[in-house]
Amino acid sequence: MFSKNFIKIEDVLVNREIVGTKFACDLEKCKGACCTIESDYGAPLLSEEIQLIEESFDEAKKYLSAEHLEVIDEDGFYETRDGEIMIRSFNNRACVFVYFKNEIAKCSLERVYLEGKTKFRKPISCHLFPIRISNFGGEVLRYEKFSECGSALEKGQELDITIAEICKDSLIRKYGENWYKSLIDNSGN
Repeated sequence: MFSKNFIKIEDVLVNREIVGTKFACDLEKCKGACCTIESDYGAPLLSEEIQLIEESFDEAKKYLSAEHLEVIDEDGFYETRDGEIMIRSFNNRACVFVYFKNEIAKCSLERVYLEGKTKFRKPISCHLFPIRISNFGGEVLRYEKFSECGSALEKGQELDITIAEICKDSLIRKYGENWYKSLIDNSGN
């Protein structure tokens, strides 16, 4: 049963849902819900990403609301809970790096990256979403399901694109092109 549900690429186990589930974000419908889901916990953050965010902050803060800047000023942009580092959220909802454009939640870090002002795109956990990384003696990639992503499942069916395909850039960023090619090549096995 275990091997039927997972593909092993190098030392990483990938749940088959990632290569089999049709998914394409539909921001017009979900309004960037992944950045504003109510939770006590923000997006996971790697320790090496803290400095990269600090280096990007002067540019990114130009797009943040006064309320979000106040939270960052008073408490910082990340916190540690139960040994895990995560982005701080505003009112246990919106990521502190969120700004809104046409009522859609957007990432200020990604915006300044796409504008060529910084070299850091955004935390890998955000870039990989709806893929989440768990560690059980090695990395395990799984599809994190949220009801807010229902429109993404519909759009994925319409466009005939899978989670692995929509997350191609982030998977290559994390694991490299050869790893991604192996994932796609082995997705039918």
